[in-house]
Amino acid sequence: MSFTGHLNLNFCYPIAQVHAAALNGGLYNRPFLESFEETPMLVAVLTYMGYGILTVFGYLRDFLRHWKIERCHIAREKEEQKDFVPLYQDFENFYTRNLYMRIRDNWNRPICSVPGAKVDVIERASSDYNWTFNYTGRVVQEVINLGSYNYLGFAENTGPCATSAAEVTAKYGVGVASTRQEIGNLDGHEEMEKLVAKFLGVESAMAFGMGFATNSMNIPALAGKGCLILSDELNHASLVLGVRLSGSTIRVFKHNNMQNLEKLLREAIVHGQPRTHRPWKKILIVVEGIYSMEGSVVRLPEVIALKKRYRAYLYLDEAHSIGALGPRGRGVIDYFGLDPCDVDVMMGTFTKSFGAAGGYIAGKRELIEYLRSHSHSAVYATSMSPPVVEQIITSMKCIMGEDGTTIGLKRVQQLAGNVVYFRKRLQEMGFIIYGNEDSPVVPMMLYMPAKIGAFGREMLKRNIGVVVVGFPATPIIESRARFCISAAHTRDVLDRSVLCLKQSTKHKQRHSSHTTKLLKPNHGH
Repeated sequence: MSFTGHLNLNFCYPIAQVHAAALNGGLYNRPFLESFEETPMLVAVLTYMGYGILTVFGYLRDFLRHWKIERCHIAREKEEQKDFVPLYQDFENFYTRNLYMRIRDNWNRPICSVPGAKVDVIERASSDYNWTFNYTGRVVQEVINLGSYNYLGFAENTGPCATSAAEVTAKYGVGVASTRQEIGNLDGHEEMEKLVAKFLGVESAMAFGMGFATNSMNIPALAGKGCLILSDELNHASLVLGVRLSGSTIRVFKHNNMQNLEKLLREAIVHGQPRTHRPWKKILIVVEGIYSMEGSVVRLPEVIALKKRYRAYLYLDEAHSIGALGPRGRGVIDYFGLDPCDVDVMMGTFTKSFGAAGGYIAGKRELIEYLRSHSHSAVYATSMSPPVVEQIITSMKCIMGEDGTTIGLKRVQQLAGNVVYFRKRLQEMGFIIYGNEDSPVVPMMLYMPAKIGAFGREMLKRNIGVVVVGFPATPIIESRARFCISAAHTRDVLDRSVLCLKQSTKHKQRHSSHTTKLLKPNHGH
């Protein structure tokens, strides 16, 4: 069966609005709704103008720094080393020193509490325009946390997870000080990996101490020269690094665009490798469950159908979707009601929904045994800390109901309800938001560079902690605030957050010199 007839609902920027229905030849068993709105022309023009003005002033300030009229804070060689080959890339840091520094106070804010539904933030001030910060000694308490990936609320210092982690720390200590293959393989590691495999519904799994390294160190073990990797254009940096380190040929397809993916698959089958035209040793499709900057969910039923048709392999990164999607909290496969065996390599992290650290690879037993001896992260990295292992075990048993309670299931349901409620409230207020209606990652568009810093500061004044994101992490005309919803958030907390959003945007509109409003009717809802 050809897919060309029913893939017209895939989006490709720029578009006005997307509502993908659950048709597609019966591949979906539930509605699949995602919204993306094209940046208005006036907003785009004013945004480019804003960046242009900042760039002009940046070159002016660099000129003043060169002649020592203005003090230079950037890392550079000493005068006696001026004839050396430069150690620091001066021109490439232009954006950092002239644009990022202006709003740097919105990032790296130190907290001094558990990153739960609310956090305590250490106040800091700068006397040199954000080049350095000084702590004032004051702590801003009870800041509503809309930035952490604490989807199920397990990042806490009370309750069964914290208690069991403390008990394990007293027994095993904090560090293992060895690799799994030497003397760092604990009984807890074995128990955790069996539990992960059971949770995901696969034969076997293995864990790693760092989520980023789970991708960047394992993909090179699975693909190499003579292999083709088809990667979504919005894949995470860890995936991008992993496919580059593998030495494979890389082809990038448009985000969630199945027509483009099928086109690349066809070309790969027909033409083979460059120059020799020999068949590829293997073709690996690399996608994410939830894309952390867009809030979109992978069109997994269609990806699996294409993968089967063209006999490719599928690598699925569920860093943000595991625990956060599906009626049982078991990720995007559970969300679509698919068979876990249809995904060749299942990857995920424990850093978000489980409130711990590290990552996992799961799949067939042969795959895991191969990685145990071929993955650099498995062979050379120190094994996972015992209290972290216990946090994962306890939280996962809670989600599965193996602790004898329904607390985990209630948290999964609470998260789903909070996501729908928060997104609906923002849409009713006219904010332009991106992503899938069930995604706990909620991007709200800000567009202009000046609004990035202003929005983050105004929200903190109202005791709301948010993450603001701009270029180069996003397209230059698509700066945004990114909210991460948690099961730990109550309706009162969400209502207060929405009210503060309304107040902060009104404040900016009254005092901003820009003519374009942040609030814009979201046509189509």
